[in-house]
Amino acid sequence: MHYVSAKDLTKSFGVKPLFQDLSFHISEGDKIALVARNGAGKSTLLKIVGEKEFPDSGNVWIHKDVDVAFFEQEPQLEEQSSILDNIFHHAHPTINAIKQYEAAVDSGDEAAIGQTLVQMDELGAWDFEAKVKQILGKLNIHQLQQQVSTLSGGQRKRVALARTLIDIGFEHKHVLLIMDEPTNHLDVEMVEWLEHYLNKENSTLFMVTHDRYFLDAVCTEVWELENGTLYIHKGDYANFLEKRAQREESEAASIDKARNLYRKELEWMRKQPKARTTKSKSRQDAFYEVEAKAKQQIQQQKLQLEAKMSRLGGKVAELKKVYKKFDDKIILDGFDYTFKKGDRIGIVGKNGAGKSTFINVLQGLEQPDSGKINIGDTVVFGNYSQTGLLVKEDMRVIEFVKNIAENFPLANGATLSASQFLNLFLFPPEQQYTYISKLSGGEKRRLHLLSILFRNPNFLILDEPTNDLDLPTLSVLENFLLEFGGCLIVISHDRYFMDRLVDHLFVFEGEGVIRDYPGNYSQYREWQKAQQAEAQAEKKEEKAVVAQQPEAAKAKKKLSYKEQREFEMLEKEIADLEKERATLYEKLNDSSLPYDQLQQVTVRIGEIGEAIDTKEMRWLELSESA
Repeated sequence: MHYVSAKDLTKSFGVKPLFQDLSFHISEGDKIALVARNGAGKSTLLKIVGEKEFPDSGNVWIHKDVDVAFFEQEPQLEEQSSILDNIFHHAHPTINAIKQYEAAVDSGDEAAIGQTLVQMDELGAWDFEAKVKQILGKLNIHQLQQQVSTLSGGQRKRVALARTLIDIGFEHKHVLLIMDEPTNHLDVEMVEWLEHYLNKENSTLFMVTHDRYFLDAVCTEVWELENGTLYIHKGDYANFLEKRAQREESEAASIDKARNLYRKELEWMRKQPKARTTKSKSRQDAFYEVEAKAKQQIQQQKLQLEAKMSRLGGKVAELKKVYKKFDDKIILDGFDYTFKKGDRIGIVGKNGAGKSTFINVLQGLEQPDSGKINIGDTVVFGNYSQTGLLVKEDMRVIEFVKNIAENFPLANGATLSASQFLNLFLFPPEQQYTYISKLSGGEKRRLHLLSILFRNPNFLILDEPTNDLDLPTLSVLENFLLEFGGCLIVISHDRYFMDRLVDHLFVFEGEGVIRDYPGNYSQYREWQKAQQAEAQAEKKEEKAVVAQQPEAAKAKKKLSYKEQREFEMLEKEIADLEKERATLYEKLNDSSLPYDQLQQVTVRIGEIGEAIDTKEMRWLELSESA
């Protein structure tokens, strides 16, 4: 059945239309990725379909039996409420029962836990609660009583994503899930789990994503919004690129034909007498259509650019026995590495493992505790960080770039002007005189990235460069970096981007351990999965040995209902305590943490260790009869 039907949608901001007269259908089971340049109207179209915004003209019809779940790029949460209240925001008996149960477990109130257990049984809420647990665990969401206003940007996105996924599990059978950049601020394991979850749930999807592996894993068609027109491509991202290239080739041929006709018709127009017949008036009208076609330009998104970098000498950068820690948190433990010209290194690891500290130490922005860092005299760092563009927003785009330099030197001795360089990075001439304050979030990130590259560094450090960038911009950036002859360090969760650009990885495993893995991101993930599978197989063997007990030992009294519940609760309580301890260990890495809070964290870690020991002993006792 049709979930959504849209007819003649038009939307403008100012005098420039984003799109005109768009018509389309979304049917049950469709999995659609929407692709376009930043500022072309992707998020706006999602909001119109999700009834968060309204078109200037046209209509959107949503089937009466369809519920819409919307995950926005900038999620709206209740700032003064807890994570728990934000996630379980439905006033429904099952949702309320799970919310009360989670609150009771979080508080450790045994009486409340007992009451909520009975309520959960009566409503048959355990299956849905198990799904909720999986979502919260996989998205690393704990401390459910924490106030949302205290969360980081990444934590907020994960809370909003959990709320959306729980909503679609709770809603009626027919749900349209609209998602705007769902993979931002998720690590690779979370992204892979989300791929599996969305496929398993058999959802109907309409989403924007820059993650091409995620797109291919989840979506079955690609909709391209280009110059206000919607093009629909069945199949994966590679098929979309092929079909788009064919369309552009056909359009280029059509434009060439129109230009030839235009030259002939222009000559006729110039000779046309003032007194026009009906026939000449018709030809005149046709002339203006031909003129518009002839003056079209195909935006070329490929970039072949060999920069004339500052020469890298024989000595690039050398780190010898470098140590760095914050309190008891070890970041670098005698790290040794000598960078060579052309090194392309990806950096991966969990949040808090020290990735950002490492690149700051390398650039001299932070000092190591000990060891030597020798940087070559010719090295020019270019550091693209997540802090974003720091500039007065009442400045025009072209002025901002010209303040860096007037020209960009090429290897063949020629130069590109600031305007030409902007054009290559998808800022056409008409947009170059736009004020920075008028740019979208993605366009500002693209301008920030461009400004780093325009300074012509020979040692590039890119920290999550793909967040909020559109796919055309990513293609431009990748082509630029493939031609880049200097050193490159990339911190990113974008598997496709990393696979294309890096030759080996620094894997931050924690406690100062940094593995130098010889391969790309996908190869490392396959190796890591193989290691995890091997470890799980060993655990199964150990359990099998324990299970081989005499029949007399097995014939023990079975657990009562109360003991069975206690046994199930202990597994959860131990897991929650371990997660809390892991979170507290991450806090110890925060150098800005006040001393009194540091003491509290240390004391709490000790308390958790004792509680885990006690609960594990009780779990072992009960497990003998389970």
